[in-house]
Amino acid sequence: MKITSVSRLTGLTALLAASALALSACGGGDATAKGSEGSLASTVDLKGVDITIGSKEYPEQKILGEILIQTLEASGATVKDKTGLAGTNVARAALESGQIDAYYEYTGTAWLTVFKKTDAIGDPNELFDAVETEDAGNGISWFARAPFNNTYGVGASPNAADTGVTSMSEYAELTRTNPDQATLCASAEFKTRDDGLPGLEKHYGFTQPKGTVYPVEQTVIYQAVKQKKCNFMYLVSTDARLAKNKITVLDDDKTFFPIYNPAVNMRTDVYDANAAKYDKLFDAVAALLTQDEILELNGKVELDGLPAGPVVTKFLKAKKII
Repeated sequence: MKITSVSRLTGLTALLAASALALSACGGGDATAKGSEGSLASTVDLKGVDITIGSKEYPEQKILGEILIQTLEASGATVKDKTGLAGTNVARAALESGQIDAYYEYTGTAWLTVFKKTDAIGDPNELFDAVETEDAGNGISWFARAPFNNTYGVGASPNAADTGVTSMSEYAELTRTNPDQATLCASAEFKTRDDGLPGLEKHYGFTQPKGTVYPVEQTVIYQAVKQKKCNFMYLVSTDARLAKNKITVLDDDKTFFPIYNPAVNMRTDVYDANAAKYDKLFDAVAALLTQDEILELNGKVELDGLPAGPVVTKFLKAKKII
């Protein structure tokens, strides 16, 4: 899935910030990852391996693409960078055709968009197993699923503090007991999609009160919240603006929203040649990619205007991956 781009720092401030991070992470601004003594990458030998890495075009995917590139390079592989591809369909076609050898895809995206399945799978392990099995006949291997979930959701703004609502079930109850407080900022798409408000109402057994939905697109939804147009808002769960705006993501306690865990997708012939080495590297990386961690990484790129390359280098060095 895709996160809407947000405004970034411009001009001298962003340039200086980017330069400072690049220098601290890479020693003189060289963003190429190099395995250091004691790092995980220094224990994995991929010398002689030539591999092409892709990603989609938005910041979170560029971060994930850089993680692949830098970890592989630090282990001795020669990597061709084809990150920044225009969306799921293009990235998937590039993988299937051999234009790229690997990229990170989300389990929910594969199940719903690539394989066009309509039956929801609410358990993340079961969903991973299902997409892995589905792709086995396509010559594509799935591995190293990360725990963070880039899904849709509903959040409570600071305006909603008095309601005490922390879950979707509690929100459903609020629409019945205090409908004037159940005001919701949402995009036109979210209001009409089956995996948006209509499906949410059906799943949790409520009807959004008339006149309580404020129509606003994702690019300006936080301005609407600040203007107190609503107490609750539609959101993307890895949007870096959530913490900055003190938005609390409501617990999807009956598991309505699809699960979107990222995992490495690699051509099976490439994966099989060094499977144990790839598992060692990227299982360790996956364990680090928690919800809090991806929010922090996304924030540095999307809010602070820093390039993905040096942000990832600093992260991987700090975690002793490279």
